[in-house]
Amino acid sequence: MPKVTFQYEDGTSTIVDVTAEENLLEVARKANVAIDAPCSGNGSCGKCRVRYISGELESEQTRHITDEDYAAGWRLSCCSKVTGDVTVLVPDIASAYKSRMKVADLSSPEEVAIFDRAKQDVADAGITFENEFTVVELQMTAPSLDDTMPDNERLSWAIEAATGIENVKLTYQVLKKLPDALRDNDFHVNVVLKKLHHSVLVYDVVPVTEQRICGAAIDIGTTTVSGVILDLRDGTILAKASAGNGQIRYGADVINRIIESMKPGGSEKLQKAVIQETINPMIQQMCRASGFKPEHIYRLSIASNTTMNHLLTGMNGDPIRMEPYIPTFYKTNSLFASDIGIQVNPDAHIIMAPNIGSYVGGDITAGTLVSMLWNRPEFSLFIDLGTNGELVFGNSDFMMSCACSAGPAFEGGDISCGMRATDGAIEACTIDKETMEPTYSIIGEEGQKPVGLCGSGIIDVISELFRTGIINPKGKFVREGKRVRHDHFGMGSYVLAFEEEAGSVKDVEINEVDIDNFIRAKGAIFSAVRTMLASLDFDVSMIDDVYVAGGIGSGINMKNAVHIGMFPDIPLEKFHYIGNSSLSGAYTMLLSRDAERKCYELASNMTYLELSTVPSYMDEFVACCFIPHTDRTLFPSVTEA
Repeated sequence: MPKVTFQYEDGTSTIVDVTAEENLLEVARKANVAIDAPCSGNGSCGKCRVRYISGELESEQTRHITDEDYAAGWRLSCCSKVTGDVTVLVPDIASAYKSRMKVADLSSPEEVAIFDRAKQDVADAGITFENEFTVVELQMTAPSLDDTMPDNERLSWAIEAATGIENVKLTYQVLKKLPDALRDNDFHVNVVLKKLHHSVLVYDVVPVTEQRICGAAIDIGTTTVSGVILDLRDGTILAKASAGNGQIRYGADVINRIIESMKPGGSEKLQKAVIQETINPMIQQMCRASGFKPEHIYRLSIASNTTMNHLLTGMNGDPIRMEPYIPTFYKTNSLFASDIGIQVNPDAHIIMAPNIGSYVGGDITAGTLVSMLWNRPEFSLFIDLGTNGELVFGNSDFMMSCACSAGPAFEGGDISCGMRATDGAIEACTIDKETMEPTYSIIGEEGQKPVGLCGSGIIDVISELFRTGIINPKGKFVREGKRVRHDHFGMGSYVLAFEEEAGSVKDVEINEVDIDNFIRAKGAIFSAVRTMLASLDFDVSMIDDVYVAGGIGSGINMKNAVHIGMFPDIPLEKFHYIGNSSLSGAYTMLLSRDAERKCYELASNMTYLELSTVPSYMDEFVACCFIPHTDRTLFPSVTEA
């Protein structure tokens, strides 16, 4: 039986027994070897590159592998077949989505401001920040031969005396730990309580030195997962982290994920990828950073799209992609951490932001909550940039939502040097019109070398290439220079950092295929805006404010986004970047029962427009697939070089 040895750049390795003729990417998936494959292994993205070291590997050369790279051993794992014992190197860039988990520095004002702003805005709308959790200190008398009351009754009586509530319920987990918890602390303990209508539920019994009641808010994106842990009493953020969604190796978009989930064992693999490989390690890392235990997290709030909700819970998502596109649920209030294996307090209740439609999920409901569209008389447009582009338009009287398939380009997918917004990503760029030399800023510490481009950087680079006349409205290269080159197929590319300048194993460059992919992504956004407004008999001139969300960088250069035709050409002061609104919305729901109820109300009152049923949408989309648009009158402020 052949063996495949996956070597990593840190010197470790994984050895797997396989059958002859197996696909190398499938072998990696079975062995839990992290190799990014946004296209789910159909050979179109070129991201699953590995380096052949020795042995027997049958691999075809594709357009993603140059002659020089092929000679140096580079192969696409999805296009490689194991024919005998073989050793391959998995470069860090291939597994970056998994390995580059990032715990944020909460001393940074920017990291805290987004949550403070969301909390304040919602509070200003009259929503109170109260939840049912509290900590009560109890001093009980120890049992004796004259006092043989059982532990659960002793605790219940003490809680009744302290709170005035007679109906006290203990979870199984509390009952199991109760004997040791009481005796180890001489019957002097803190109890974590959840106040219900006419009863209290005991969530934990801890030493009096333990005062924290923690909760976790999690945004599960198709590409990236982000989370915060906070004190439920006052909203203090204790830790924040983000990581690539481990499911991405099964496809960059929700349709590929659903198809993969329908294969034998597929649902379990995808659930494991997001929970065991992504969420649980992220929670553990945040807990270590803030110095407390995961079991002290008593409440979870999750915001994600409709498909991610189904894959997280292990439910059949196939009906979502099949007409008439019906999910198992829009909202549910019956999940607990122990049900799906999230490693926090087993009795932690999971609040899921309600979905609006098959392709407009709870992440948009949560984002709408903190965007405050629902509390303003002005007409506002909310845009969440992600693998799916989701939009909400309206005011305090009405709201309409829709979704478009933008693809993963905004988060670095479908782009040869694309990456999510983490260390080494170019997040902003300008290009000198005369010399064509780039100047860019990079996420990370001072001295960080560029590794790739995140979403905000891609917007800047394409806008600058167009502004300087290096590319034409079709995205084709029309100028020559040191940084502009063409391969033997005639495809042009622009080099931002040559290999010796970069922090990766190859040049950081953007080519015509990348630009075409991004043009289609931005076209999906603008055509969705136009189609939704037209269905209401509105036009872009009637938009008072645009709120842009999405974790695609530290911010978006709105002028550049308009310049390439992604956003409508309206005064720039009307645009507001509000960061990861899905996460800040989940944070707000976690802290406030009122906010949770408001989120359910918003979802139930919002109209959902299915773009695929609108005959004019495809015509709008085709017209948008140029820079900035085929109808230049829509972009009067945009000028070419």
